[in-house]
Amino acid sequence: MSAIAAGYVADALLGDPVRLHPVAGFGHIAAAAERATYAPSRARGAAYAAGLVGAAAGAVELVARRTRRAPVLAVVLWASLGGRSLVRVGRRIGRLVDADDIAGARDQLPWLCGRDPDDLDAAGLRRATVESLAENTADAVVGPLFWGAVAGPAGAAAYRAANTLDAMVGHRSERYARFGWAAARLDDALNWPVARATVALTAVASGAPVATIRTALADGARHPSPNAGRVEAAFAGALGLRLGGPLAYGGRVEDRSVLGSGAAPGQGDVERAARLSLKVGALAALCAAVVAR
Repeated sequence: MSAIAAGYVADALLGDPVRLHPVAGFGHIAAAAERATYAPSRARGAAYAAGLVGAAAGAVELVARRTRRAPVLAVVLWASLGGRSLVRVGRRIGRLVDADDIAGARDQLPWLCGRDPDDLDAAGLRRATVESLAENTADAVVGPLFWGAVAGPAGAAAYRAANTLDAMVGHRSERYARFGWAAARLDDALNWPVARATVALTAVASGAPVATIRTALADGARHPSPNAGRVEAAFAGALGLRLGGPLAYGGRVEDRSVLGSGAAPGQGDVERAARLSLKVGALAALCAAVVAR
């Protein structure tokens, strides 16, 4: 079994490491580094992002050179992938909404995304879950596999580190508008090929390649993210759904463009999105294993 396949299977069977999760450890280090270096400066933020991502990649590369690259890649991928957790939480929210347990679904949503859940009804919860399943299929599944295949264990570690920093400081709040700029741009750059690969994989996995590609091309660029919009639009086309519209993050309201021309997500559509995510992840693992050979 290749290292790519081993890492993917470990995540599929075991999920995230229960204790001493390397990504959580990196997050603690990044938070401490932020407290020590923060200033409302792009230059300071760029040094922060470059130093942490470079350190993560360098540490993994050092271990790989002193031991064996294959088992190191498998372990890094296991720690970097989040497909099992993503689908488990998405399905849980979908089941709660389908059972009319709106309060329970709202309680679970923060495990999946950062949207404000309190004012979301059943339709809003389903839409948020489907969109998050789409975006995180790229970020938490295809991305680590892609960069692991292209650049080995250091590449997978650098990708996951950049993705973590983007989640921590890359948002457009007053505090991070300048300091988090470099982390957000680095994450965008690393995710550019990942998002396009995810669109292609979604087209194949869905069985509706024309609708998937057409919707991604027609609607994906309307999203504020240069990458997430393509993937969310691809899922909308693949599932025959309509995504996009108003949402709120941290009290800030946005009205995003519509993605797709189908109906809004309804009963059972979260489960359909979860199954599509699993298919895309399996296909990505297969492709990455072939590329890395």
